[in-house]
Amino acid sequence: MSLLNVGARALLANQIALATTGNNIANANTVGYSRQTAVMSQVPGQYTGSGYIGKGVEVSTIERAHSDFLTTQATQAASVSSMDSTRANQLSSLEDIFTGGASGLGASVTDMLNSLSDVASTPTDISARNVVLTRADEMSARFRDAQSRLDDLQQGVKSQLGDAVTTINSLATRVAALNQQIARSQGGGQAPNDLLDQRDQAMRDLNQQVQTTTVAADDGTMSVFIGSQPLVLGSSAATLSLATGADGTQALTLTRANAGTTIQGETLGGGAVAGLLRFQNTDLAEARNLLGRMATTITSAVNAQHKLGVDLDGNAGGNFFQPIAVPDAVPATANTGNATVGATVTDPSALAASSYQLNFGAAGSLQVTRLSDGKISNFAGPLPVQVDGLTIAVGAGTANAGDSFTLKPYAAAAGQVATAITSPRALAAASPIEARAGTSNTGNVTVSALAPAKADANMTGTVTLTFNAAGTVDVSGTGTGNPTGVAYTAGQPISFNGWNLTLKGTPKPGDTITVQAATPGYSNLNAGNATALLGLRDATVFDGAPLSDGYASLMATVGVRSQSAQYAAGISNSIATNLETSRTSVSGVNLDEEAANLLKYQQAYQASAKMIQIAQSIFDTLLQGMN
Repeated sequence: MSLLNVGARALLANQIALATTGNNIANANTVGYSRQTAVMSQVPGQYTGSGYIGKGVEVSTIERAHSDFLTTQATQAASVSSMDSTRANQLSSLEDIFTGGASGLGASVTDMLNSLSDVASTPTDISARNVVLTRADEMSARFRDAQSRLDDLQQGVKSQLGDAVTTINSLATRVAALNQQIARSQGGGQAPNDLLDQRDQAMRDLNQQVQTTTVAADDGTMSVFIGSQPLVLGSSAATLSLATGADGTQALTLTRANAGTTIQGETLGGGAVAGLLRFQNTDLAEARNLLGRMATTITSAVNAQHKLGVDLDGNAGGNFFQPIAVPDAVPATANTGNATVGATVTDPSALAASSYQLNFGAAGSLQVTRLSDGKISNFAGPLPVQVDGLTIAVGAGTANAGDSFTLKPYAAAAGQVATAITSPRALAAASPIEARAGTSNTGNVTVSALAPAKADANMTGTVTLTFNAAGTVDVSGTGTGNPTGVAYTAGQPISFNGWNLTLKGTPKPGDTITVQAATPGYSNLNAGNATALLGLRDATVFDGAPLSDGYASLMATVGVRSQSAQYAAGISNSIATNLETSRTSVSGVNLDEEAANLLKYQQAYQASAKMIQIAQSIFDTLLQGMN
């Protein structure tokens, strides 16, 4: 009977081992499955006078191949890889918006400004003037198209964020349910391997969306945290949602027991949500500001110069482009005052591609924080104040101490670009002033260029320059202050009353140059303002760069971010792949190994059956001997 019991136990143990091996083979391609092993232990022997006699074998447990360390490392690395690859993909889409070449936005800006050269050469040529308007319309259309594509990209990001949050909530609920099943099943003393595999896979899927940390409990449950906030506690799951701040940035809000906690995107270490939030709140916001500033600067600079000229009908120039209105600052929900705060562009060359945080203090003081780099400017008040080419003022109401506003001057500016003039005759190419050399001059000084530079009430007033023997010039005329002994260098501009005059040649003492209002015959034939408009190409406006290089700077900024993100995604993907390979080498099913185990357990099963057969034969022989 002892031999029969040993054989029966061995037969059953090897049958379980065969079933476990077969289960491994069947689930070799099942996602999240961990290889299982039947752990055998010997049955305690029976004591006799001759010593302990073995009583066979039994299966003590079914153990899954699992490494907590490798699983955690692989999950965290995959989460970082998901964040980096998500952001890199979005930046690649952003880079596609700002293309170069003839079809790019930069080329349209250059074409528009270059088209003014023909007007400068032949100011009365209607065809040349029509070309300028056509190029301006093309440039405006490309600005609006770029803004529209940015809006579409942002809508896509918001949609992806919404889907990701829904997935996170679903996975959190699943982990909580699995926690409950595991705690209940583990009460029997054996680990529920399949449930543990399902929870590990759910955690891997969850970390693809947002990086988490976990804390294991004695009852087998696992608490899940996003940052320091609990997403899953035992069998209870919190709810995530998206919150939008006054500045338009988005963050996660975790709600548990009707209490919400905000989790900022920059505190998330990984996951697709972290990549999407970083792209939307930082990369996309900067691209909007760069594009909007470019649109605002170009239209403001061109409008300001165009207003200084005279059109073919002798009328003063108006706006060439529709003015871009800076939207009012968005008040914080906790404000106690009723002020409306707005801004206007006063210096297009000083604009910074940024949004601003405005915080009011006591006695009307104001702190302005430039959000792109954190630079803080403090003003004692009262408003208006000037910051980065903007004049900030209270439009209506009163701001109380502690009130806060977010000013986003450029986020939607590119969508407003449009030409304001429709008739080629309305192009103010002529200068309202002209310069004449004195009829009795004995030197060879001549006028090289004269153009209006800025609005001035005395621009068309008569100003006389009289040259001295010492190589200096005396200036007389309303608004000049009548200075004497002003240094003169050929080729260097002389500026008074809002105009710039450049002379060439060598004057003799007593020679004069007179700047005055343009006469009717001169007004129709000169193109001083068209030349000044053409000169805007080289005006320093974009962080020290010429106007014509503004788009190149924008492309470079987006391109560098995209390349850096692609590099980071490649590195993190390599790390994640290596760690996942290490994890699966421990937990994964090796079919060759399982095939060898199948033969081993088959032979052991057959040997166990033979043992039972022998025991039966011996028992039969014993019974026959007793008859």
